Amino acid sequence: MKPFISICIPAYKRVQYLSRLLDSILMQTFKDFEIVLSDDSDDDSVRDLCDKYMPELPIRYFRNKPSLGTPANWNFAISKANGEWIKLIHDDDWFASPDSLELFAASARSFNKKFIFSAYSNYFESEKRYEKEGFPFGWKRRIIQSPVTLLAHNVVGPPSVTLVHQSVREAYDERMKWRVDMDFYMQLLAKEKDYYRINRVLVNVGVSDSQVTNSCINVPSVELPEGYLLLEKHGVKALSNILVYDAWWRLLRNMKIFSNEQLTGYVQKEWPPVILKMVRHLSACPSFVLNNGVTSKFAMFCSYCIN
Repeated sequence: MKPFISICIPAYKRVQYLSRLLDSILMQTFKDFEIVLSDDSDDDSVRDLCDKYMPELPIRYFRNKPSLGTPANWNFAISKANGEWIKLIHDDDWFASPDSLELFAASARSFNKKFIFSAYSNYFESEKRYEKEGFPFGWKRRIIQSPVTLLAHNVVGPPSVTLVHQSVREAYDERMKWRVDMDFYMQLLAKEKDYYRINRVLVNVGVSDSQVTNSCINVPSVELPEGYLLLEKHGVKALSNILVYDAWWRLLRNMKIFSNEQLTGYVQKEWPPVILKMVRHLSACPSFVLNNGVTSKFAMFCSYCIN
């Protein structure tokens, strides 16, 4: 009989974190699950750890040779899942309490939604400090009415906080590694039109120097190609949403992209006129305007009205 939930874990070497996750699964009161563990490691560390847990946990282990990378490893784990629901969780994240999986399952049974996600806390590894992520007022309606608003602020969170029905056919775009989760959520919400959010913290998200975030944020060679791809996939019309426009303004400002030559240096394609005009407006602003949050926001608003 197929399990109700497949816990899909894309892993890579970090056994100290993976052990914490597996311990949190051991403690779960809900037991109708399988674990699909897709291992991208080039050594046996993850396999050896799994061997220790297999007597107590229903682990199906897969070793990737060669390594698939992010997010292909995520997609591979999901492709091997047998459960009615898919619970992707990264190896450095873990369940916040013994009833976390029980509450995910109860929400899946109680609400006619194919996309569910929970509140979560970030755990800063170096500081050993928890910080709960909020859900801004009014954003439930915003992302239902216009999923592209997630480009401005990913209020869903990382994939580890989500539960997705197995009938959902969207996959994580393997051309991306930084904006890949937002892209997935936008695709899903554009079709499903709704979701259910569990207000209680059910997942802790590990934050450390080993994460992909540190090699991507405000890095033009990552941000610009992925940003361009998102505009191709979801449409330039997304920039008519002032929150998305503001997100692009801040991104280009922070990366100091002030010329069309810089844009085409990273993406050798024709950029949308609205982005080219935004760059011209940024280049016309004195540094003291852009370096001040209030004046930069006003300049952005003027650019938005002109554009």
